[in-house]
Amino acid sequence: MAEKSSIFDMIGPVMIGPSSSHTAGVVRIARAAIRILGSLPTHATVTFYNSFARTYEGHGSDRAIVAGLLGMNTDDVRIREAFDHAKEAGLQYTFQGVGNASTMHPNTIRVQLRDERTAHTVEVVGQSRGGGVIRIVEVDGFPSDFSGSLHTLILDADDAKGSIAFIASVIAHDDCNIATMLVSRKGKNDVARQFIEIDSGIKDITLAYLRQLSWVHRVTYIPTID
Repeated sequence: MAEKSSIFDMIGPVMIGPSSSHTAGVVRIARAAIRILGSLPTHATVTFYNSFARTYEGHGSDRAIVAGLLGMNTDDVRIREAFDHAKEAGLQYTFQGVGNASTMHPNTIRVQLRDERTAHTVEVVGQSRGGGVIRIVEVDGFPSDFSGSLHTLILDADDAKGSIAFIASVIAHDDCNIATMLVSRKGKNDVARQFIEIDSGIKDITLAYLRQLSWVHRVTYIPTID
């Protein structure tokens, strides 16, 4: 006997179409990237991989990524005219495609951003998993694994003994429960990057405390991504 389908099985994110993978997910990857950058970029280089490389123009992923880089939400009607809004905002961008990256998820995007006003740069690799669901799998060469559906804390800190336990303790005292944690480093005793997903928002005073620690170099807090 076939299973009955439910209306809830067919509901996806509220979005501008045509596809949750090619538009909503792409917008959310871009929104994650600008939050990591800490501002709207002035320059962007976007690389589409595999199936995205073959379809990004026809399915509107190019407009979606630009819209997200301008801070638009997935349901913003301005997505359709994202290129015009980018011109008004002074955002310069280039697109390129790599159709045969066999080690990457079929719907992968690499976003390299620069804000000339602050001299900040960031490189983010994200995957669009369908239904608007994303995974951010790399930030500035550090492996990561977060979705943006939870609050995310990114810390650059000295690779010192006890540092991970200390950060976890600070978060616990803020009554925040850690859902996932991934720690990456490029070498022993080098700077380590911690990616921490938490179930609830973290207080400003806690972020300020973490930022003033001498062995913590940078703290980036990303509330849930629309």
